[in-house]
Amino acid sequence: MKQQVDLWVDPACPWAWLTSRWLLEASKVRDLDVHFHVMSLSVLNEGRELPDEYVALLEKAWGPVRVLIAAEEAHGNQIVEPLYSAMGHRYHVKGEKDLDELVRHALADVELEAELADAAHVTTHDEALRASHHRGMDPVGFEVGTPVIHVGDVAFFGPVVTPAPQGEDAGRLYDGVVTVASFPGFYEIKRTRTSGPIFE
Repeated sequence: MKQQVDLWVDPACPWAWLTSRWLLEASKVRDLDVHFHVMSLSVLNEGRELPDEYVALLEKAWGPVRVLIAAEEAHGNQIVEPLYSAMGHRYHVKGEKDLDELVRHALADVELEAELADAAHVTTHDEALRASHHRGMDPVGFEVGTPVIHVGDVAFFGPVVTPAPQGEDAGRLYDGVVTVASFPGFYEIKRTRTSGPIFE
């Protein structure tokens, strides 16, 4: 039987993008059923003192996550991964930074109704967005961002990795990450980051 893996992401986060590509690759070499869910960097960082440029990014970042939630409410959870993947490919790989235009194109990429883009600038879906965010984030704690992964009763932040491992390397990383995360008293492995995200 496939092992269910739940991943919480925000399209604005490059590290979540890389983790999502790794998990999809790992699912080719391990018996995994990966479900994508929406968290929000904008919700996560509410009330925090942040640099002005990051605050500006977070203001824009509301749009894509609202659209993802609106699409999920209209079409079910299975639409989150393809729409997120379309958004992430345009944002991280192709470098498209006009988020309104990106959302419109991503919806077309996965053949969803264009009207879903209207959700980007209204608060209609914010309650559902916050609920999704907290389902992912609350079991992990308050000192993390995205990506967050749940495997059964085990929830953890990370891994932060670049580039996304391929083939059996992806499977080996999955095995190791889940093994260490399954120990209740295990909290952290870390080293200084020497590379930015590598998308291709």
